[in-house]
Amino acid sequence: MGCKFSKYSTCCWGSEQGGGGGGGGGGVQVPETDIDENENNNIEGNGPPSFREYTVDQLRKATSGFAVENIVSEHGEKAPNVVYKGKLDNQTRIAIKRFNKSAWPDAHQFLEEAKAVGQLRSQKLANLLGCCSEGDERLLVSEYMSNDTLAKHLFHWETQPMKWAMRLRVALHLAQALEYCTNKGRALYHDLNAYRVLFDDDFNPKLSCFGLMKNSRDGKSYSTNLAFTPPEYLRTGRVTPESVTYSFGTLLLDLLSGKHIPPSHALDLIRDRNLQSLTDSCLDGQFSDDEGTELVRLASRCLQSEPRERPNPKSLVTALIPLQKDTEVPSHVLMGIPDADGSAAFPLTPLGEACLRRDLTSLHEVLEKIGYKDDEGAATELSFQMWTNQMQQTLDSKKKGDSAFRQKDFKNAIDGYTQFIEVGSMTSPTIFARRSLSYLFSNMPNEALGDAMQAQMISPIWHLAFYLQAVALLALGRENDAQVALKEGSSLESNKSTN
Repeated sequence: MGCKFSKYSTCCWGSEQGGGGGGGGGGVQVPETDIDENENNNIEGNGPPSFREYTVDQLRKATSGFAVENIVSEHGEKAPNVVYKGKLDNQTRIAIKRFNKSAWPDAHQFLEEAKAVGQLRSQKLANLLGCCSEGDERLLVSEYMSNDTLAKHLFHWETQPMKWAMRLRVALHLAQALEYCTNKGRALYHDLNAYRVLFDDDFNPKLSCFGLMKNSRDGKSYSTNLAFTPPEYLRTGRVTPESVTYSFGTLLLDLLSGKHIPPSHALDLIRDRNLQSLTDSCLDGQFSDDEGTELVRLASRCLQSEPRERPNPKSLVTALIPLQKDTEVPSHVLMGIPDADGSAAFPLTPLGEACLRRDLTSLHEVLEKIGYKDDEGAATELSFQMWTNQMQQTLDSKKKGDSAFRQKDFKNAIDGYTQFIEVGSMTSPTIFARRSLSYLFSNMPNEALGDAMQAQMISPIWHLAFYLQAVALLALGRENDAQVALKEGSSLESNKSTN
């Protein structure tokens, strides 16, 4: 049943034809309590930072100048915006939605809307991290979701169809996201569909925050085929909370059938009790008749032509909780991914394993042993500059740093290397790496991360630069980003050893 799909249908944040923009991989618990009690406050610990404003220059840098290769979705008149993937200076991965210049002419109005959405913080959302309103530019910045959209996994799967238990989990997470938003005064969600549902590093489903704002101040709320649009929207052009429930019903049909079936056709099948034609044949044997009937009943309630007859998000959550199955199984397992972080496919080297344990002593031994061998010409330049009198003081500061580093006197090592970096006329990846490790020993992970990134910029294929980034990211609690750096470091180290 697997089929090919376009570049834009596989993006991490969804297309605006459907639209829309990790954590630990432990067992997924189904909450039995009101979601507002669990997520009334901002997520803490490893959760997203508070909403902030960015400059155009920051976002231009994050996307390599809004490069074409970083585009993950783009559309024309119906949805005048482009979505890019990007990475901030601190290596945080982001999704950036860039609006057409005419979409939000009133900068104040755009900021107010974005700030209101930016106050939401839920584990069921791909949260809005910030925005930019500068000149004619209007941009939204959201969390990065690395594992594609529901549309991709449901309609365009390649290895295996989505299991029944995972489809039920998706439905519940979305209902909980809508309930949370409703409780926070953001009941309107524009064009809810399978492209707005995203999967994080651990394949947990999340609702894109981009749908909480219109594509423009006076633009249309729906850009999908009119056959899937709530009937009252066709009459009034306005989206209401009940319209969102209708769209949720179309998503339930998607989950049940594995296809995008027009609601009118689905309702005809339901009235004729032709449920077999409505059910994905790939799900044979995965659920009972009663379970299938209950989901069909819930979908038909959502698709009532009279808005007042549709259930609210709280009722949806209440109806979906009893249907959940395999609640202790992590999402990535239900999705057929044996290891969500991919480490099974990318085994770490012994040094990579040491970095995963944050074994700083092993890193110190390696850096001390190789000296400046990996500076790719920097050592030659250093030798030449020994003959230049005006460089003597700078070289003395390097010697001071090296001596302190050897003796594990990391405070003086930092001082010596800092003097060399500030006064010297050349750059050395080894010096940045040694100062990075000295910062790690001194419990200064942010500074360590900055130096490790500098070392990578000078020597892009040096595995130790990535390993130091990984250790710093682990110290900062950013485990998913650390895993990416670890895998890159191990790959480079393995390639080096085989060449």
